[in-house]
Amino acid sequence: MSHPVLALGAAAVTTAGSVWYVPALVDLRAGADRPASRRAEAVACLSGWSTTAVVAVLLLVTGGWWLPCAAALTGSTVTTGLWARAVVHRRRGAREAARLWTQVRRPGPARTPEG
Repeated sequence: MSHPVLALGAAAVTTAGSVWYVPALVDLRAGADRPASRRAEAVACLSGWSTTAVVAVLLLVTGGWWLPCAAALTGSTVTTGLWARAVVHRRRGAREAARLWTQVRRPGPARTPEG
């Protein structure tokens, strides 16, 4: 398949991916209003979709296959690492929330009759 056809396909997929990367941009712009796990997931999402966009541009600009393939491999490796980091953040947040809820649900000290 020729490079322009693949570039057009990658551009179309990237455009359709706006369903995911636009909310990710909103999460990043919100900053500290969002939990760390959501911001980490947003960075991973943006990394993956920007990789697809870069590969589409490289398919149009370069004549060979090695540069788009290298960009796709590098981008997918970075995205996988960022996604793993987001999973760690999400699990930490879930553990912390569970710990806090168990503290809230504990019964108070036993009352003694006065007098």
